[in-house]
This record gives sequence, structure tokens and C-alpha cells, in this order.
Amino acid sequence: MTKIEKNQQIDALAKMLAENSNFYITDTSALNSQVTTGLRRACFTKNIKMLVVKNTLLQKAMERSGEKYAELYTSLKGNSTILLSESMNEPGKLIKEFRKKNAKPLLKGAWVAETVYLGDDQLTTLASIKTKNELIADVIAALQSPIQNVLSGITVHAEGKEA
Repeated sequence: MTKIEKNQQIDALAKMLAENSNFYITDTSALNSQVTTGLRRACFTKNIKMLVVKNTLLQKAMERSGEKYAELYTSLKGNSTILLSESMNEPGKLIKEFRKKNAKPLLKGAWVAETVYLGDDQLTTLASIKTKNELIADVIAALQSPIQNVLSGITVHAEGKEA
């Protein structure tokens, strides 16, 4: 690969990182082609972009994007596959589901909501992060609960007076 080609790949990776506010770095080594194809299909259905990358090129792309990714450099060892997604938790859920039948992918690191997560032990945390819409729904439900209690009390009180 020529230096020009490497720079083009670094630029393309830096652009992907800039366009996706969430990405997971995983280890998919030792997965056979059939299992890898299954993982790619699962990613496609969940609107997750899966890309096998060279660690050196990914680190250079991260460096071009600024120092915010510096903590993730330690996770760039061995084989690396990145999962890019608009959703904060969908890649984590996908990995957990996929690992019910397979030993990998292993989570090496993640950049989610401008926070760094390192190590496979963070997978449960990442999979349980609530999306913006889920948080809004929780707030609305919390706000409606007292109103429903008042209306219910009024209804019971009104029914008691009619009898």
C-alpha cells in the first residue's frame, strides 16, 4: 500500500469517526467466515457499520480527529473491527446477543456519548445505556404518574358521592 493510499484510508476513517458519535472497537479474530458473515448481517439489520481496520491507520485517524480518543490507543492491539452506529447502545446489545452463541466479538474499547469505555467488562454497561427517546419516555411517564393519581382520586371521590 502506497503512502498516498494510506493517507486516503486515514482520511476516510477520520471522516467516519467525525460522522459517528458512537463507535465500538472489537476483536473478531478467530471467527470463521460463516460466523463473520452472520455478524455482518446482524450489524446491517441494526444499522451498524462494521469495518475491519488496521490499528495503525485507525490510531492515525483518531490523532487527526484530536486528542479526545487518546485513551483508546491502548485498545488498538491485535485484530480490530470497529462498529459505527448512531445508537449508543445498539452495538453493545448486538455483541451481547451474538455472544450467546459465539465466544466473540470481544469489546476492546468504545467511544459513546463522548465517553471512553475500555475492556470487555464494560459491555453490560454499554448495552444498558438508554437512548434519548427512552429517557424522554421515562421523564414523561414520571411526570404523568402524579397527574394520574390525582385524577384517579378525584374519580373515586366523585363516584363515592353519587352513591
